[in-house]
Amino acid sequence: MHLLFVCTGNTCRSPMAEAIARHLVAQRGIPDLTVSSAGTSAWPGASASDGALLVALEHGVELGGHRARALAPEIVGGADLILTMGPHHLDRVEALGGAGRSWMLTAYTGHEARPVSDPFGGNLDVYRATYEELEQEIGAILDRVVADRADRAGRQG
Repeated sequence: MHLLFVCTGNTCRSPMAEAIARHLVAQRGIPDLTVSSAGTSAWPGASASDGALLVALEHGVELGGHRARALAPEIVGGADLILTMGPHHLDRVEALGGAGRSWMLTAYTGHEARPVSDPFGGNLDVYRATYEELEQEIGAILDRVVADRADRAGRQG
């Protein structure tokens, strides 16, 4: 299964979400789950923002190797589950063929659909708040992914 996170520039929210998900997947030992990110208006090759890099490091998560990539039909096509940071990202993903596999990140686990706060241009406290929001939501998302897999395995068995 491949999980894709989408924001605007692929330098703040979606790279942090990708890094958090990778960290939690490894920590929980979830098999066969890959993670990536992209941006609807990304500058390809751009690094993660300084705030994202610093806050991730505070949590023991490495973002130094991240390079932004622009959302494209082939990226959407390669994802099994696509989680977006806001409604306009969801619209773009669906326009590129992701309908039926895409959700706003906050809505995927049954919470109210609301945008994930964008820390771009904010101070480190703003980045910390976004990181914590993402970490909480992604933990719940991975719980659902694992439960859904177990459910499907039980029906097949």
